Amino acid sequence: MSVTLISTKTESNKKILSSTEALQQILAFASLIILIIFFSLASENFLSWSNIEGILLSTTVIGILALGTTFVIITGGIDLSIGTGMTLTSVMTGVFIVFLGLPVIMGIIGGILMGALIGFISGFSVSVLKIPPFIATLAMMMIAEGLSLVISGASPIYFSDVEGFNLIALGSISPVLSIPNAVLIFFLMVIIGWILLSKTIVGRYTFSIGSNEEATRLSGINVKKWKMIIYTIAGCFTGVAGVIMASRLNSAQPSLGMGYELEAIAAVVIGGTSLSGGKGSLIGTLIGALIMSVLTNGLRIMSIPQEWQTVVIGLVILLAVYFDMLRKKGE
Repeated sequence: MSVTLISTKTESNKKILSSTEALQQILAFASLIILIIFFSLASENFLSWSNIEGILLSTTVIGILALGTTFVIITGGIDLSIGTGMTLTSVMTGVFIVFLGLPVIMGIIGGILMGALIGFISGFSVSVLKIPPFIATLAMMMIAEGLSLVISGASPIYFSDVEGFNLIALGSISPVLSIPNAVLIFFLMVIIGWILLSKTIVGRYTFSIGSNEEATRLSGINVKKWKMIIYTIAGCFTGVAGVIMASRLNSAQPSLGMGYELEAIAAVVIGGTSLSGGKGSLIGTLIGALIMSVLTNGLRIMSIPQEWQTVVIGLVILLAVYFDMLRKKGE
């Protein structure tokens, strides 16, 4: 009975977006269109297919990380470990394939499972040990960063002798357009994430925990177990992002990863997911990730210095969080 009641309540919460949440998603999409128009007028090369392909390719890693962290943020949590966690999964993929000589498919599965393990440990720390998500995932961020350097010997692991590994991300199976496989994988992950969040019990409990964790617990739901499951699922997305990154670079770079978590979280918030939990959309996250990529690419194509690009992205993150606070006050 309690499961039925909580399922019905969370289902209605997902179907009926508040006016402010719907407005933020509309504004996000409108912002994306405005950015595209602005940069198209600023540079005739912006809408060239090669540049569009570059934008889509640059969206994949941040986008996949953002998809996973959307689940966590909807529960009212946060995950700061996804950037360095992605790096650790890349390194472990290199260890499995290059150092241990495992088949490529086994190395990929091992990398994704490493991401799942990172997510599980974070979920265990948050739900069982009762460590605040910010502190628990900050600690995991530092652990993942250190392990990446220790395991790799602080040196990149190259896949040069692994035939076809870079084709995982940069190859193309499209017979019409040269769409990189990484982009296709990204949209596949969007579909998988949408099904999990909208059509399964995982999604119902994700929204329920974020809306009112205590009420969910009193309804007979094992909140600790489901939080660990949700963080583990998010870790799987981190693992996929790590494999994609390793394939794109054809190497595992142990010093890479810091900063990716902020861009991913910004994409989630820009897309309409509330930092206070209980509300969110993977379609909104997709729009947010595209905004981040279009903005970065547009600034680069306009020859804006790298340091100013960083300033602009920081301001976008600040504004995204500020508007989320305004939305929360208006509810």
